[in-house]
Amino acid sequence: MQLVRRVVTVIVLSLGMLLPAAAALAHEEREVTLPDGSGSVPVHRAAEPDLLVCKSDRADFERRISGFPAELRARNLSLFEQCQKDGYRHLQQAVDEVDRAGMNIAVLPGLYLEEPSLPEPAGACANLPARWSDLGYQILSFEQQRQCPHNQNLVAILGIEDLQIEGTGASPLDVVVDAQYRKLNAIRADSSDGVYFRNFTAQRTTFNSLYILATDGFVIDGMLTRWNDEYGFLTFASDHGLYTGCESYGNGDSGIYPGSASDINTGRGHVVPRYAIEIRNCRSHHNMVGYSGTAGDSVWAHDNEFFQNMGGASMDSAFPGHPGLPQNHAKFERNLIYDNNQDYYRHVADGTCAKPAAERGYEQGVVCPQIGMPPGSGVITAGGNYNVFRGNRIWGHTRAAFWLLAVPAFIRGEESWAKQFDTSHHNLYTGNTLGVSAAGERRPNAAEVYWDGQGAGNCWQVTGPSTPWALPRCAAGAGFSAEPVTVSGPARVLGEPVKLAKGYLCNDYSVRERRLPAGCDWYGAAGVGRVEVQIALAVSLILGLVALLLWRRRLGRGVAAGVVTLLGVVGLTLDVVGAAFEYTLVPAAALLLMGLWWIGAGLRLRGAFGWATVVLGILALADAFDKAVLMIPWLPVGPGWIRGLLTVVWVLWAVVVLAPRSRRAVPAEAAG
Repeated sequence: MQLVRRVVTVIVLSLGMLLPAAAALAHEEREVTLPDGSGSVPVHRAAEPDLLVCKSDRADFERRISGFPAELRARNLSLFEQCQKDGYRHLQQAVDEVDRAGMNIAVLPGLYLEEPSLPEPAGACANLPARWSDLGYQILSFEQQRQCPHNQNLVAILGIEDLQIEGTGASPLDVVVDAQYRKLNAIRADSSDGVYFRNFTAQRTTFNSLYILATDGFVIDGMLTRWNDEYGFLTFASDHGLYTGCESYGNGDSGIYPGSASDINTGRGHVVPRYAIEIRNCRSHHNMVGYSGTAGDSVWAHDNEFFQNMGGASMDSAFPGHPGLPQNHAKFERNLIYDNNQDYYRHVADGTCAKPAAERGYEQGVVCPQIGMPPGSGVITAGGNYNVFRGNRIWGHTRAAFWLLAVPAFIRGEESWAKQFDTSHHNLYTGNTLGVSAAGERRPNAAEVYWDGQGAGNCWQVTGPSTPWALPRCAAGAGFSAEPVTVSGPARVLGEPVKLAKGYLCNDYSVRERRLPAGCDWYGAAGVGRVEVQIALAVSLILGLVALLLWRRRLGRGVAAGVVTLLGVVGLTLDVVGAAFEYTLVPAAALLLMGLWWIGAGLRLRGAFGWATVVLGILALADAFDKAVLMIPWLPVGPGWIRGLLTVVWVLWAVVVLAPRSRRAVPAEAAG
C-alpha cells in the first residue's frame, strides 16, 4: 500500500504542474494566527448611543423617515436634533472618537460616501513597502493599516474592542455606506474583538463590503451587502462569530464567506463541543455562489436560504495562505438551497467584466465570477473532511445537489507525501430532502451526487441518479445523534481519471484574461464539444478499429466471432453516450459489454496476448460493478485507473499482433 501511495503521489504532483495559474488567485491577507478562543459572541446593547452619525440635510432626512412607524420616526427625529449639535457627518469620524471598550455608535438614515476617506494615498502612504497580490492590491501589515487606514478601506476599525455600530432605520436600506468602487473594502474591522454590526447596508467595492479579520467575537445582525467584485460579507481568521438575519447579493465570489474560521475541531469526529461561526436566517442570492469558505472550519450554517446563484454553497481546501487547511467540520442543516442555475460567465465572454467596476452594471444584475465552478450546483465540497449535511432541502438544480471532490495538498502549497491525500474524508450526507420544494412541488435536481471517487468514510442517503451510481450509504439515523459514525466503503487515493482530467481543464479559467476553457460544460460546451465526450469518442474510435481488425485477422468469420465483436462495438458506442449522459447506468452498461467483448475475444486468441485480453475484460467488468453496484472497498485506486493503463499497453500490443507479417524470403537455389 505504501508503494502504491508513493506512485500515486508522483502522478498527482506531476499533474500539479498543469494546475492553471488562475487557481492561485484568491483572497490574500497578511499572515495571521487564529484567535486563542478566549472570547465570546457579543450581545446586542439596547442602551442609548454614545456617538451619533448623521447628515445635515433635514429635508432629505425627513423624506427618508416619512414612512417609518410613528414611534420609530419620532425617535429618529429626536436623534437627528441631537446629532446636529454634537454628532458626526461621517462614520469614520465617529469611529476615530471611540476612546474605550463598549461604546455604541448610532448611524441615522442617509447615504454615507465618507468623502474624507476617498482621496488617493499620498506621501508615505503612496509608497508603502509591502508585497502586491496577484489581484492588484498590497498585502499590508496591521501597523501599515493603522498608518494608512484608507489606502484600502472606506471605514477602518482597527484594534477597537466591543464596538457596536447600528443603523436606526426601519430596514438596512435606510442607512447605506457606499464605497462607489473606489475602495477595496467598505468597512474593515481588524483585530477588533466583540464588534457588533446591525441594521445597515454596505455596498459597491472592489473586494468586500464588510470585512472582519483576526477577531474573537463578532455579530453581523440584519445587515445587507451587495454589488462587490468579490465578497459581500468576509470574515477571516476569526472565532465566536454570528451571522443572523443577513442578506447579500450581486457579488463576484460569494455573499457569505467565513474563510479560515478558527480551527477548533481538528482531530475530532463528527461530534464536536462547539462551532467557531454560526450562520442563521440569512439569504444569499444572485452571486457567483451563495456561501463559500476556503478553510471554512467549524462553521454551523442553519435555517438559511441560498438561491438564484451559480452555486448554492461551497467549501474548499483549494487556495494557499489560509490558516486551518484542510477545511473541516462544517455543519449544514435545515437550509433551503434551490435554483442555483445562473450563468454569469456570459458577462466575462462578452467583455462586460473587463470594464472598470463602476461601468459593469452590477446594479442591473451583472455578476463577474471570480473563479471557475459548475453552475447549477447545490453544495460543492472541494477538499473537506468531517462535514455534515443533514436535514437540508435542495431542489431545482441543472447539475447535482451535492458535489464532493478531493484536492491534493500541493495545491495549497503542501508538498509532503503524507498530506497529499488528506482531504475528502468522512463527509456525511443524510436526512436531506432532494428534488422537492418548500411548497411540496416536485422540482428535481438533474442529479443528486457528483463524486470523483476519492476519499474514505464518506456516505450518502441517495435515491436518485448520481455519478458514480453506486455510492456508500449512510446508516439510518447517522449524523442525528451523538454516536460516532463509521462507514465501510472504499478508501481511494485518486479520483476517477476522466473526472480528474475534466477538473484540471475546467479550472483553467480567468476572469481577468477572459479565458473560458473550451471543452468544459461549465462554460457552455455541449455534446461532442465536451472534453469527457471527446475523450470517450477518441478512445472508442481507437478501440473500435482494433476490434474490427481483430475480427478480420484473428477471430475468424464465424457467428461467435461476429457476436463478440458486435458486443464490443455496441459497448464502445454506449461509452460515448454514457459520457454525454453521465448520471445514468449507461457508462456501466458500456463497460459490461466491452468486458464481454474482451473476454470473448481473448478466449479465441492464443498465447499471452489472449490472456491479457481476458484480464482486460475482467477489469472492465469490475469497473462496471464498481460504478453501478458496489464500490470495491479494498482498492487504493478505482478499477478505471488500472483498466486505463492496461488498455494503453493492450492497444500497443495489438498493433504488433495485427501488423502484416512479412513474407518469408525465397531461398536463392529455389529461385534459380
